Amino acid sequence: MKGLDFAREGADWPLRESSRFVVADGFRWHVQDIGSGPPALLVHGAAGATHSWRGLSPLLAEHYRVIAPDLPGHGFTTSERWTDRSLKGYARALAALLARLDVAPKLVIGHSAGAAILARLIAEGRLEPDLFVAINGAFLPFEGFGGQIFPVLARLLHLNPLAARFVAWSADRGSVAQLIAGMGSKLDAQGLDLYARLMQNPAHCAGALEMMANWDLTRMPEDLRRIAIPALLIVGENDKAIRPDDAEKIAKFLPRAKIIRLPGLGHLAHEEDPRAVADQIEAAQSAFFAD
Repeated sequence: MKGLDFAREGADWPLRESSRFVVADGFRWHVQDIGSGPPALLVHGAAGATHSWRGLSPLLAEHYRVIAPDLPGHGFTTSERWTDRSLKGYARALAALLARLDVAPKLVIGHSAGAAILARLIAEGRLEPDLFVAINGAFLPFEGFGGQIFPVLARLLHLNPLAARFVAWSADRGSVAQLIAGMGSKLDAQGLDLYARLMQNPAHCAGALEMMANWDLTRMPEDLRRIAIPALLIVGENDKAIRPDDAEKIAKFLPRAKIIRLPGLGHLAHEEDPRAVADQIEAAQSAFFAD
């Protein structure tokens, strides 16, 4: 299944001038590297890519060297022989990339599933940042009927070789706009176009489906309890994908957690209002580390 072509689909990719490709752990990673200063690592969620940080990265780059990769199977990151698509597999692959880049991030920011990947790395001692930021972090399994049917549906789609092509075939801008609205977010025309571009590619769709099919969060409470560093939980109060009230449950697992609620923003809060998110991160740093 052919992936996205950076010369074609990436010709006008946001922050394209900061993009480069790095080979690590059998992957050809698409990585954006912008700014200077202490390293900051940004990890997108399922079905996303580096474009998700197009507004936030330049703001953070005023004080940090911002590193944002496309996760395996997403965007422009590719591999022909990847078998472990579990949370553990994503964490191991990302750790290998950081070793190849020879960076030790001082600030790590994850959106949705990206926050869970970072939590695993921090809990295992493979990341030692000063601050962990989760934006609408996907730390808890879906509850109720959704918790029973969603993993089954994802596996059925994964096993059907035509599923990713069908999703890509049906992903026009209108359907993508409906999907994003269903997550409680409102994006500008560029944001919608970028997601439509990704979702119209069968390889990217397959990567997202494979992530969902293999996602297991049963160990996450244990992982969170082992995170001793300050953790900032940024919550879009209009998030329809992850219940905003879940943040209260998550904070109980984290020894040093602070919750920030952003009214009117949904699951893609950092894309809707990157300035508000950047300001909260800066304020949290002052609050956590003020003596």
